[in-house]
Formats: sequence, C-alpha cells, structure tokens
Amino acid sequence: MEPRDAEQDRADVRRVRAGEVAAFEGIVRRWQGPLVNLAYRFCRDPGRAEEMAQDALLRAYRFLDRWRDDSRFSTWLFAIAINVYRSHMRRLRPAEVPLDSGRSIAGPGDPVGDAEAAERTLLIRRAVAALPARYRDPLALFYFLDADVAETARCLGVPQGTVKARLHRGRELLARRLSAAMERGRTAEAV
Repeated sequence: MEPRDAEQDRADVRRVRAGEVAAFEGIVRRWQGPLVNLAYRFCRDPGRAEEMAQDALLRAYRFLDRWRDDSRFSTWLFAIAINVYRSHMRRLRPAEVPLDSGRSIAGPGDPVGDAEAAERTLLIRRAVAALPARYRDPLALFYFLDADVAETARCLGVPQGTVKARLHRGRELLARRLSAAMERGRTAEAV
C-alpha cells in the first residue's frame, strides 16, 4: 500500500467521524477489491466473497471510532475482515474436497503445458483452502495479498514469531499434501 493511500484513509476516517458519512465511499473504493480477494481465498465463491467483504466494510464502518490513528488503517481493516470471514466460514462448514477430485482436463487444442499448469494451480488452491485456518490465514495474507510478516502479525493479532512459525509449518503441510496428491495422480495415470 502506498503512503498516499494511508493518508487518504486517515483523511476519510476523520471526515466520517466528523459526520460526513459520504467520505466512507473513498475507503470502500480503495479496499473493496482487496477485501473481496481475501474473502475469496476463504470461501472460493465469488458471490459469497462479495457478501463477506461487504459485511467486513459494514463492521468497519460501525466500529470506526475504535480505530486508533497510531496504526495503519489497512491493518485494522484486514483484522476485522479476517474475523468476519472466519465467522462466516464457521457458520457454513463447507464440505472438504479431496485434493485429487476435479482435476483439470485440457480441451481440444490446449497445449499440454497449459493444462498441467492449470492442474497444478488447482491443486495448490485446493491444498491451501484445505489447510487449518491457523496456517491458511497467514499464507493467504503473506503470499496472496503481499503483506509482510509484521503486517500479517498485526492483522492476525499474533506475534511476528508466531506468524513465521505458522508460515513455515503451513508451507511444510502444503508441500506434503501437494506431494501426496501428485503421487496419487501419477499412480492413477499408471493404472
């Protein structure tokens, strides 16, 4: 995030707190896309992701008076969003999908390399989605939203060392699951 965005956030928050409700529109414009993107990492459903992001923005608006101007607004907003998304996911309890189901099949004329890349991407996304939240959330913030360790720690409300440990453990779990899924794929192809 650019420093200019941080200043725009501060200015918009001050205006909303002063009674200019329309100033929240600037915050929505800047953060709706990243919030939907993060929500999609949780639920894998574009419609539900938009709903979850809207709920996060609504909660942020309701509790705007609790944001302390001494921290980055984006960190505070993403912490709220993660809590909202976790609550949504707890209520939904989606069925876990095995990593090897729904394999991508190349259509006519598709190069083999593209099909294999698409299959790997699908496997990775499913493997990340299937991780326990304690590992999935730091991985999503760190890799998909390009947050650094410090910002990831602030968003999750845990120490930086915990984030580093969870990133490490999450990568290990992910590597094991992907390796097993790829091995199952090779075994199935050999039969």
